Amino acid sequence: MKPAARFFADLAWVDGHWQRDVLLDVDARGHWGQVLPAQTCPPGAQRLAGPVLPSLVNAHSHAFQRAFAGLAERRDSAHDDFWSWRDRMYGVALRITPAQLKVIARHLYLELLQGGYTQVCEFHYLQHQPDGSRYDDDLAMAWALAEAAEEVGIGLTLLPVLYAHAGFAQPALRPDQRRFATDADWVWQASQRINAAGRPLLNAGVALHSLRAAHASDIRALQALVGDAERPIHIHISEQQAEVQDCLAATGQRPMQYLCNEFAPDARWQLVHATHSTPQEIEQVAASGAGIVICPGTEANLGDGLCDLPDWLAMNVPISLGSDSHVTRDWVQELRWLEYGQRLGLQRRNVAAQPQSQPSTAARLFEACRAGSAAPAGFQRWGLQPGARADFLVLNPQASGLLGLPDAALMDGLVFATQASAIEQVFVGGQCRWGEGARSAVAALSAGFAATMLDLHGKA
Repeated sequence: MKPAARFFADLAWVDGHWQRDVLLDVDARGHWGQVLPAQTCPPGAQRLAGPVLPSLVNAHSHAFQRAFAGLAERRDSAHDDFWSWRDRMYGVALRITPAQLKVIARHLYLELLQGGYTQVCEFHYLQHQPDGSRYDDDLAMAWALAEAAEEVGIGLTLLPVLYAHAGFAQPALRPDQRRFATDADWVWQASQRINAAGRPLLNAGVALHSLRAAHASDIRALQALVGDAERPIHIHISEQQAEVQDCLAATGQRPMQYLCNEFAPDARWQLVHATHSTPQEIEQVAASGAGIVICPGTEANLGDGLCDLPDWLAMNVPISLGSDSHVTRDWVQELRWLEYGQRLGLQRRNVAAQPQSQPSTAARLFEACRAGSAAPAGFQRWGLQPGARADFLVLNPQASGLLGLPDAALMDGLVFATQASAIEQVFVGGQCRWGEGARSAVAALSAGFAATMLDLHGKA
């Protein structure tokens, strides 16, 4: 069958390393038909202008929090931590309308596309009107996100969130959490409606906000509704030490221990943050097949702590990246933060490297996150491989951090030596969504975002 599109790369990241002279055929569905190294460029193929990388899935996003980035970087009292940040963030969450959310998300999703993500998993808990009452369409906020993603051309996995309690011992939510209130039936019906909508590049899974916000009966009710359906299931877990202590007090077990012992997570589950763990918990998660989603920029910004990256890697637990609160919005920065945090904490270098199999730190981290990208979005494959969606990045070979480097060092140069973005073009489903022709959209989206920020925050 004749390919719908055909590309040729002098250098491309295939099967976990750089390969030369790669022919890339796109089928009629916008997926890779074949990926063939060591070829000659055939007539009619589009020869790409630089090294070609798979994109990554952004596995954890709260789009509305883009409107709060940069507004919590001062301290006016004796103490500031995640919980005080959260209270201030709620002030923004209580004001945003569906129209404003669409503008914010559209600007954000273009930034994420520029940052090398072509699919974003939206951990979506901002559901209802500011007073907590329902919109005429319960999914008004979800559709705002879907429309924003569609207009930008990025793939979107919507994860409606079960959010029912303010804490482990709380029967209900706080007043300032009123826009988040859902139960298992609401979440499952939302997921079903989104998947039935037939929108391009849109699918849905489900999410549980956290063990403190979804109690055992809530989790079991949602598990019963999902059953064996192949839907991603996401949950915040072990982000903060206070959460760990509260879980111990309420259940006698640490969060990941409790989750694994009581609810039998499987490969559909994605444990977001997983910052505070024990070796035993890591072994339990590894045995379950679940993955973890690390958000280095946000975890640093909120003072969450450092995950046990060496043990997660050693146990081959699937890993993906998220930009969460969007203080960082490209995966190069996230990988840099991930490795540098480990170096600072452990006081040694090249923590993620594996001398016998992959001595390149950036290559090992990137490939781990590439391999871990499919499951959070509910996909079977991701990367430059037959059957995966034809998403890819074209790098600028003249970028400062890449210039003059041998092929084997390009990934390390990209992550650890590049200052400005080295991404020249971004393709989704075989179509260019960011490049020379798309740059004209930036000014209009930026103006809309600036006007919305002014509406939300004023000039003071």
